[in-house]
Amino acid sequence: MFLCIADILDRNDLEAVVGRLNATTFDDGSATAGWHARLVKRNLQARRDEPSLEELRARLAARILGNPVFQLAARPKALTPLLLSRYEPGMSYGTHVDDALMGGLRTDLAFTLFLSDPDSYAGGELVIEAPGGEESFKLAAGSLLLYPATTLHRVEPVTAGHRLAAVGWVRSHIRDASRRELLFDLDTARRALFECHGKTAEFDLLSKCSANLLRMWAED
Repeated sequence: MFLCIADILDRNDLEAVVGRLNATTFDDGSATAGWHARLVKRNLQARRDEPSLEELRARLAARILGNPVFQLAARPKALTPLLLSRYEPGMSYGTHVDDALMGGLRTDLAFTLFLSDPDSYAGGELVIEAPGGEESFKLAAGSLLLYPATTLHRVEPVTAGHRLAAVGWVRSHIRDASRRELLFDLDTARRALFECHGKTAEFDLLSKCSANLLRMWAED
């Protein structure tokens, strides 16, 4: 399941984050790629060990984890530290699959939080390979794309402007993607029913199903 989540960051948050990143020193991004992905990764990344960025990463992680749609779709147990990336003209990230383990954390889901206005740069689409063909994403600034870390994907070359993004990975309480999607659909329907009719017998029955499936499948 690919899920676009709007407004992870509001305008004030976005301006503060972009302003901070525009004043940040970026290094060669290939240093954080696996041995095979390093061959096709051509971007820049903010230094992981820069103390002044710790608060920024924590703020972004809090906004992501605090989003109710993200919570329902990802069922997050933990996030990896966020990577803050910058693509300038001529930069891209060729086709690759993410490492299954990062820092000892299993990566079930990946996400990209878009930080640049899509009209401010050309190219730079995130392209994900799916059974039905490729899907291309270039979201509004402050929006997030959540997708399975198991996919082959790439970032198309940026041809003008620059592309800023925060990237991270999720270890989910629900390892199986089809079960995560089933729980997401069930909980979405349950909440919609509550909004329309309140706490009914039907709502209670769906709540029982949702809770017991979560008990059956969750890894705590």
